[in-house]
Amino acid sequence: MLEAWCRFVTLPSVLWAWMGLGLLVFVFLFRVVAPYGRHGRPGWGPTLPAQWAWGAMESAALVGFGACAVMGSHRGASAGLFLLLYGGHYVYRAFIYPWLSSGSGPSAMPLSVVLMGMIFNGVNSTILGGHVFVSGPGPVALENLGLRGLLGLLLFGAGFVIHVHSDHTLRRLRRDRGPGYHIPDGGLFRFVSCPNYLGEMLQWAGFAVLLNALAGWTFVVWTVANLLPRAWKHHGWYQEKFSEYPKARKAVFPGLL
Repeated sequence: MLEAWCRFVTLPSVLWAWMGLGLLVFVFLFRVVAPYGRHGRPGWGPTLPAQWAWGAMESAALVGFGACAVMGSHRGASAGLFLLLYGGHYVYRAFIYPWLSSGSGPSAMPLSVVLMGMIFNGVNSTILGGHVFVSGPGPVALENLGLRGLLGLLLFGAGFVIHVHSDHTLRRLRRDRGPGYHIPDGGLFRFVSCPNYLGEMLQWAGFAVLLNALAGWTFVVWTVANLLPRAWKHHGWYQEKFSEYPKARKAVFPGLL
């Protein structure tokens, strides 16, 4: 049954339709910001502690991708590389980031948001895992990845470093200045309000370059659809809350947006 699902969600027609839905979500999220973190507000039902909420949402991505890896017939060094990159990101997001951030931010997230996040991660993880391990062309020798593979790895690695370093900067800010929100500085925070989101978008662009398939770009579309509107809302929130917020700072892309 899982194999049939993996083959279904990696059909080009399904991938194009899924990306189309992602574009609709992109537009919607500019109008209605997801109600968690600094944008949390009542009226969205029962809540979960933030650490458990993040763990549940991000673990769904590990389950889907991991199930495809176990069930699929594609093996080899390149398949293992994709498993390492994808798994490393989501182990950090599910089991390290929430607990490092424990006590430094909002303590609850609506269950409705958690369930939507689990659906998002579940579908996208089987799209990527299905392509890598089940329905794609199969493993490629690492030496045959060439310059495209090197570019993909560099983008993914740079994005991951930016993402993790930005999370660390925000934790240190609360540790040094007390709980709540402050104007972040240092690193890419000198240029944008949300370098952590920029890092994640770079990661998945690199993954897509490395994968060289429509399935990878589908994930990029959904990543941008979720993170770019939220970065825009974060940027506006900083500007409204802090009159001294740097006027030259952009939301997510230095010098552009």
